[in-house]
Amino acid sequence: MLWIQFAILLAAILIGSRMKGIGLGVMGMVGMLIFILIFHMKPGDPPIEVMLIILSVVSAAATLQAAGGMDYLVRLAETILRKNPSHIVFLGPLVTYFFTLFAGTAHINYSILPIIAEVSTKKRIRPERAMSISVISSHLAITASPVSAATATLLGIVRDGGFQLIDILKVCIPATIIGTIVGTISVLKMGKDLDKDPEFQERMKDPEFVKRLDQSSESTAPLKPGAKLSVALFGIGVLLIILFGSFPQLLPNFRETENFVPNFAVGADGSIRMAAMIEIIMLTVSAFIILLTKTSTASVAKASLFSSAAQATLSVFGVVWMSATFMDNHVVAIEAALGSMVRDFPWTFSFALFIFSMLAFSQAATTKALMPLGVSLGIVPPHLIAMFPAANGDFFLPGYPTLLAAIQFDPTGSTHIGKYLLNHSFMRPGIVAIATSVAAGFILAGILL
Repeated sequence: MLWIQFAILLAAILIGSRMKGIGLGVMGMVGMLIFILIFHMKPGDPPIEVMLIILSVVSAAATLQAAGGMDYLVRLAETILRKNPSHIVFLGPLVTYFFTLFAGTAHINYSILPIIAEVSTKKRIRPERAMSISVISSHLAITASPVSAATATLLGIVRDGGFQLIDILKVCIPATIIGTIVGTISVLKMGKDLDKDPEFQERMKDPEFVKRLDQSSESTAPLKPGAKLSVALFGIGVLLIILFGSFPQLLPNFRETENFVPNFAVGADGSIRMAAMIEIIMLTVSAFIILLTKTSTASVAKASLFSSAAQATLSVFGVVWMSATFMDNHVVAIEAALGSMVRDFPWTFSFALFIFSMLAFSQAATTKALMPLGVSLGIVPPHLIAMFPAANGDFFLPGYPTLLAAIQFDPTGSTHIGKYLLNHSFMRPGIVAIATSVAAGFILAGILL
């Protein structure tokens, strides 16, 4: 029976991932209905915390976008990239990494990828090299960002073991930067140089194609008056999250309050849950950006990032609830099958994280679904933190929006999905960068935690 239910779980995830958009969410609910009505499985807890964090953080990023702050950040990145075109393969991934680290979502990079492609092409550097690792680095940064839903979820899991946000950041930030650098080195000679690429040389015979390559998309429109202020306000919010996540004693504790009862926002020890603080701080940041920069709420709702939040929230809702239901009903069998191996070789759990994220297309969903299982299997928090970057397998099947956007933005066609689906541009840098990040994570966790 377990294997039949597991097959249903995989089928729902695979069909949902092919549907794209809200597909994972709705197919997750199909799986839930089958589990409940046919197999009489008790539903697990829905991922309310993760959903609210995604809504709060991405809504704040959408407010930043509506206020012009995103344009200001893109202008800064554009200046850096255009001043150093020869180093685009190194600078591109570093820019997308720190953008995501700051904002907590990789969707912020849609404005950066066309610039990376343009600078690469004009310098006659194969765009595939910079584009592929830039996408991978933006994903890695999610598992190092203090404001991402994935990091907040992991914090809620390891906090009971005495570990705080600063412990995650001091391991995962350097580990994923090391992974990005090694991943970059792995693509330096990937593919043919453009002057030897027959497809590119054939395209160069078209005068219109050559004309488009010579055109510049450099930003010239004036920034909105509140653009810089919105970035500063967002930055203050990020700093407050780091501060309270690293030093929870700065927040009030309600344990000694008369008739104290823990709830969604306050834990059993009386401390405020970090997920609640992220939600409160990020939406407060949104309020101040709207008020101080005179940004309309209608423009926030129309921002592209706002629609991304809705899709991500629904996807996580369906796939994580379905996965949690399966895990809860079979936890004894799973522990019996994996327990001894994982306790002897903790790093093997990283394969489970990678495979699940490969199907779920979400670091937050993977963290919420599998990290509690890691705890029940006896994996210590430092090892869970070290393996956190393994939750970035969403590049393996080339259907994630940032991958598809990178392919679309490359005018040379060098960034591509191969004939056999898996031989795509992101496979080499993805595997190298994630494997390196996990290995570096174990080394850093052993030294720092």
